[in-house]
Amino acid sequence: GVVYHYNEEGIHRAHTGWEECISIPLVQPDMFWLLQQWDTLLEEFSVGEAWLPHRYEEHDHNCYTYALAFVNSVLSAQGKRQMSKSEFTEKFVIPQTRRASKYITLHRELTAKDFYVVPLPDPGKQC
Repeated sequence: GVVYHYNEEGIHRAHTGWEECISIPLVQPDMFWLLQQWDTLLEEFSVGEAWLPHRYEEHDHNCYTYALAFVNSVLSAQGKRQMSKSEFTEKFVIPQTRRASKYITLHRELTAKDFYVVPLPDPGKQC
């Protein structure tokens, strides 16, 4: 897909370079209609004056602010309460970061001990 991000040069849309990022699911499976509109909503949100390059500020108006502001704009459009930075971090970012940390730790341990993973045979193809 396309990754939207914001920095001192403004809004960017990247097709590559984010292969090692953590994906945080924000849309519940029962909200398929929102997934279909997500790209359009994100594009419309991204052209706002708030995201011009000169407004970027490393600590207070950055890519995290951009992501949270977009999520809050979607919540507002649904008539839901917006989230604070701390609430968003606790509810979405920290759980995914913990999961990624566990995975990385396991991967490092397996690599250091010369283990490797072999896929199980397909049960339908056994003799």
